[in-house]
Amino acid sequence: MVPDIGRGSRTHGLLIYLYGPGKREEHTDAHLVGSWDGFAPDPGRDTSPDPDPKVTLARLTAALDLRVKQAGDRAPAKHVWHCSVRTAPGDRRLSDEEWNAVAQRIVHATGIAPDGDPDGCRWIAVRHAEDHIHIVATLVRGDLRNPRLNYDFNKAQATCRRIEKEMGLRRLNAGDGTAAKNPTSAEKFKAERAGRPETSRETLREAVRQAVAGADDEKEFFTRLHEAGLRVKMRHAPSGDALGYNVALPGDRNRHGEPVWYPGSKLAPDLSLPKIRLRLADGTAERTTPSAAGGRPDWSSPARERRSATGIAERAAVLLDSDDDEAAAQLVGVGELLDAVAQTSPAATRAELGAAARAFERATRSHVRSERADTRAIRTAARGIIQAGSALGRGEDGGTTAMLVSTLVLVALAAARWHSARGHAQQAHASRQAAEHLRAAYRQAAATPMRALRDQGRALPEAERRTHEATIRAALPEQGLRADSSSTKTDALAATLAQAEQTGHDPKALLQQAIDMRELDTAADMNDVLVWRLRRLAQLPAHPGEAARRPQAGTSRPKTASNRTSNRTAPTAAARFATDLRNRPPRR
Repeated sequence: MVPDIGRGSRTHGLLIYLYGPGKREEHTDAHLVGSWDGFAPDPGRDTSPDPDPKVTLARLTAALDLRVKQAGDRAPAKHVWHCSVRTAPGDRRLSDEEWNAVAQRIVHATGIAPDGDPDGCRWIAVRHAEDHIHIVATLVRGDLRNPRLNYDFNKAQATCRRIEKEMGLRRLNAGDGTAAKNPTSAEKFKAERAGRPETSRETLREAVRQAVAGADDEKEFFTRLHEAGLRVKMRHAPSGDALGYNVALPGDRNRHGEPVWYPGSKLAPDLSLPKIRLRLADGTAERTTPSAAGGRPDWSSPARERRSATGIAERAAVLLDSDDDEAAAQLVGVGELLDAVAQTSPAATRAELGAAARAFERATRSHVRSERADTRAIRTAARGIIQAGSALGRGEDGGTTAMLVSTLVLVALAAARWHSARGHAQQAHASRQAAEHLRAAYRQAAATPMRALRDQGRALPEAERRTHEATIRAALPEQGLRADSSSTKTDALAATLAQAEQTGHDPKALLQQAIDMRELDTAADMNDVLVWRLRRLAQLPAHPGEAARRPQAGTSRPKTASNRTSNRTAPTAAARFATDLRNRPPRR
């Protein structure tokens, strides 16, 4: 059950809409289900001898506005309180009597009309659809004072959670005040009229979020906003210091022909300029240059950056599993990493990765604050991916994308556990949603390289394949990985161990190292997770068609120091994002 509260200044105009046909003829059988005294005139079901809906509507307006007129100048300018309450899809149909009880509980909880208070505000509840009602109240009490409406939205939400439980309705996750502001009905209708799949607020929120992902400083952040095609307006103090910023979509104008500006803080709580400055200060991206020295294969830059980010994401998952509040900073970094991967991903995985990044955005915010926030490593990984440009989605690029996404699935699940342990229901749900989108993206990215690896495993000499299968059984005796001559379950894993051995690694020691890195119980396919861990640890190409180099003699594990690109802002991702603003698929 979802409440949505707003305020206005025209009682009559709102009633005309509620009793009218609606924007798309969706209003049917509009009628009252409750009122402040149970005797308010009902334009929808007037039983007088000669009913005239317009006359009855005027009488209802006059009754609601009576105390507003009596208060005169003391009445608030926006004296109309409007709350729509909607049941979830799939919920049973509530009766008028049940909706009346819902309305009474909400006006009591919010302070509109407390039970037993004869001076409570006047209110009505209108029903014109099966799944929701509209509560309308005028904000002047019988004693001509204004009601105290502190935290009315939070109180309405809490009441709806109790009503859901008592009435056997779908129970939604309780919020904690850290969610981004939802688009208004007017914004949704405007987007529909313009033929856009989402509102300007949602498009701008994603654009700003992607601009801050891995940004080195404030200047680079604003440069990315401009490159993404957004209009940007700064707010300055008398001293000339920047206090904040506003953004607008090109062509999005109000009725006066002026751009529709949105402050960063109205897009999401963490997108205000002060919050962005704190993020940049906590995790200033390291500046290093790429290098192919040290015996590392000279893979393409997108592949190299994805491979490096995989190890950093793995460490973030370990921190989240530690159940430490300091891991809150890692959630912000993981969100930036997802944004970076989404905006540079190939077409085959872009939709699912974009959906994962949008879902995980909710998981990055909670009331838990990290006192020693340090996101340099993960923000640097995001920066490296963005500056390396778009991956092609085939060969080594496609393999390292699968490698990274496989790890991000586990990170998202670790985030869900971290939030669940703290009672963050919405954030935990968002993390699980992100994990599902990441799994879908992984299946797309991994199909070709895993098929090639399985073919290589089946092509191994019989004796060599049996040796590696024995190694797998010995290392994982309780996981049910029973490989035999007719099984293909561990073909890719056996092929990877064979390739690692050819480059000078000890297969048994390497496999145990991969197992010990982190738990495997949450993996949808343990084999796949181990394959990518082994290939990263052994510096094997993510795509089996690529060439690998033998490490230097005397080394059991190649160095894993991160290589970074220069801090020059590459326009590739921003330019493509500007195109995506016009051609984005509908939100899920």
